[in-house]
Amino acid sequence: MNSIKNNMSDRTKGIVCIIISAFGFAMMSTFVKLSGDLPTFQKTFFRNLVSCIVAFIMVVKANESFFGKKENRKLLNLRATFGTLGIMLNFYSIDKLVLSDANMINKLSPFFVIIFSAIFLKERIKTNQMVAIGLAFMGALFIIKPELNLDIIPALIGLGGAIFAAIAYTYLRVLGGREKGSTIVFYFSLFSLVVIFPFMIVSYKSMSTIQFIYLMLAGTFATIGQFGITWAYKYAPAKDISIFDYSNIIFSAIISIVLFNVFPDKFSIIGYFIIFGASFYIFMNNKKLDKIG
Repeated sequence: MNSIKNNMSDRTKGIVCIIISAFGFAMMSTFVKLSGDLPTFQKTFFRNLVSCIVAFIMVVKANESFFGKKENRKLLNLRATFGTLGIMLNFYSIDKLVLSDANMINKLSPFFVIIFSAIFLKERIKTNQMVAIGLAFMGALFIIKPELNLDIIPALIGLGGAIFAAIAYTYLRVLGGREKGSTIVFYFSLFSLVVIFPFMIVSYKSMSTIQFIYLMLAGTFATIGQFGITWAYKYAPAKDISIFDYSNIIFSAIISIVLFNVFPDKFSIIGYFIIFGASFYIFMNNKKLDKIG
């Protein structure tokens, strides 16, 4: 197993990690939905609480730093700030918009990651990668089929959440080579808990046992998603792997069929083929680059 792992290129490792992350976040959204009509801040708090506990244990076991190196604190603060804003705005848009519209807006974040990576990290974007990203975005439109009669303010807030999340992921790319994944996740989770706690207390609503379990499961899968995305951008440039974050839509569709008995229509199926085609195209192109390198 170790030999297989060692033979994998960093780009392939990044792809695997981001797909695992997409699955984790799809499961997180499922349990958040199952938890019912609880305040957004309450759901967000428990989402981050489990991540913080798991990251704390990992930091202790590895004898790593809780708050990172002094020279990286600015980047850690920026990643945590934009990440927290991204979560809060995304959860707000989910509360106020049709769920499919909110998810569509959130799925713009990988596209923004490529733009911000080019601006801040000076990573060159190839024409074929831009074409594949465009195809994946078009496929997502086929699947989610967003309505256009939206209240403009919640829609703009959701767009802001996607932009903030993309900025946070771009900083992850920088931090990945400087700090351990457990340190990055702990710092972000603790930061989010401190910021969200006052809002959670003010809006707190009593929960049933099953709602509490669902939120704990949401937090568990959010942790998987968070570590996955952290390791993904440590291994590979955002422009090479961010397209695979669209696999979240595929996982969500499968979960909808299994748990909620909701089947995709013909337009969704077309979207699946477009996204898989774009992803396969990028993957094969990257394999060629591995052989050349």
